[in-house]
Amino acid sequence: MSTTGTLVLGTRGSRLALTQSETCAEELRARGFDVEVRVVRTTSDHRPETPLSVIDRRDVFTRQLDEALISGEIDLAVHSLKDVPTELPEGTVLAAISERHDPSDALVSEAGWDVDGLPAGATVATGSLRRRAQLLHRRPDLNVVEIRGNVETRVRKMREGDADAIVLARAGLERLGLTSQVPHTVLPPNVMLPAVGQGFLAVATLEDYPHREAIRRALNDDAGERAALAERAMLRALEGGCRVPVGALALTREGEIRLKGLVASPDGALVYEGEAEGREPGDVGGRLARDLLEQGAEIVLGEIRQVRST
Repeated sequence: MSTTGTLVLGTRGSRLALTQSETCAEELRARGFDVEVRVVRTTSDHRPETPLSVIDRRDVFTRQLDEALISGEIDLAVHSLKDVPTELPEGTVLAAISERHDPSDALVSEAGWDVDGLPAGATVATGSLRRRAQLLHRRPDLNVVEIRGNVETRVRKMREGDADAIVLARAGLERLGLTSQVPHTVLPPNVMLPAVGQGFLAVATLEDYPHREAIRRALNDDAGERAALAERAMLRALEGGCRVPVGALALTREGEIRLKGLVASPDGALVYEGEAEGREPGDVGGRLARDLLEQGAEIVLGEIRQVRST
């Protein structure tokens, strides 16, 4: 905590990131903390027009926040969990994982199309290899193009004619209060499996931070955390990161975890899917990852690693 007695919360500067961070800040203030929200620019902010697949950093949205945490500039960092690499910087931990908002992806278009209703050859914009792969698997005729920018920028670009539709996380639309203003169709998991951790917020602190447990008590959702840990265990075992076409969705009920997972080639031609159940998140995620690798997912992941190493 800073010398003034105020807890300094670090965040990216987009309206969505600030909204998410202010939600966490209000919860902490209700527990008696004084909280200052401080904006930290990240790699993604410094390179706003570069496709994420080209940047190819797993910590593209988190690195500068982690550095600010380690240097003592901030006391905690709020991330969208889907942006957080499975391997954290040494000395840092995820102190809390929030209750999950809707993890679904949403297809945004003025006509309110679903994926099957898109016109032949329609242009769909996304910055995600996972979304690209699943779109092309179901609709190989689509023209899937790159897009960058915050939620409002992407919607504006679509409306200006850059694309017929875009794909966004529905949780972002919810948190920004845009679900009634931006026409969209929610994509069910059998059409598009979400990103690992999509819909969760994560709060990172130093491992030895004195208020770590108090922050956890204020912000952590135990059932959500178990689902998130199962998804992240699967991703870790696949040796993937934020920039690979991997999808997952874990549901918990009475302590039991049911996890669905997917690995796809970027062109959508190859898709490997599976499920696993159990009570221990790491075991469930690890077993599903091994199943996917045995099916042939290692071929896809190996080819992606080879391309990026050249």
